[in-house]
Amino acid sequence: MKRVVEILIAFTMSAGVVEAASCESNFKTSGVPMVTAVSYKTWQELPKAKAATVLKTLAQAVAAEGFSGIKIDRDLSAIDAYQETTGSGRIQTLRVVARQIGAGVRVDAIFDIQAGQVTSNNAVRTGLCNIVNSVSR
Repeated sequence: MKRVVEILIAFTMSAGVVEAASCESNFKTSGVPMVTAVSYKTWQELPKAKAATVLKTLAQAVAAEGFSGIKIDRDLSAIDAYQETTGSGRIQTLRVVARQIGAGVRVDAIFDIQAGQVTSNNAVRTGLCNIVNSVSR
């Protein structure tokens, strides 16, 4: 009986340890393409990181993905940028936030396109995860 209790305790403790989900698996969309604005969101937790330290790397990754107007708000630990790809003057916006959570950082990335604009989920997922994962490379 004692052995069964030990096994149950070990199982319960190991069940509480959850692997952090990947950027790709955290990817979500909301909105109706061509009808409403569409918001693409993802996040990733980085153990043993400092928000202030990862901000520069994230901003460089945003630039590498072709965004313009990059602004870093160190007080909010956030990066705002935009992209204009159609020649219409209608921009798509990006916000990346690095929040300190204990000894780690949670990086959230949100990319918004306007009503009437379309893109593929795969292209956005790849771009956002390139940014979010840039810190762990």
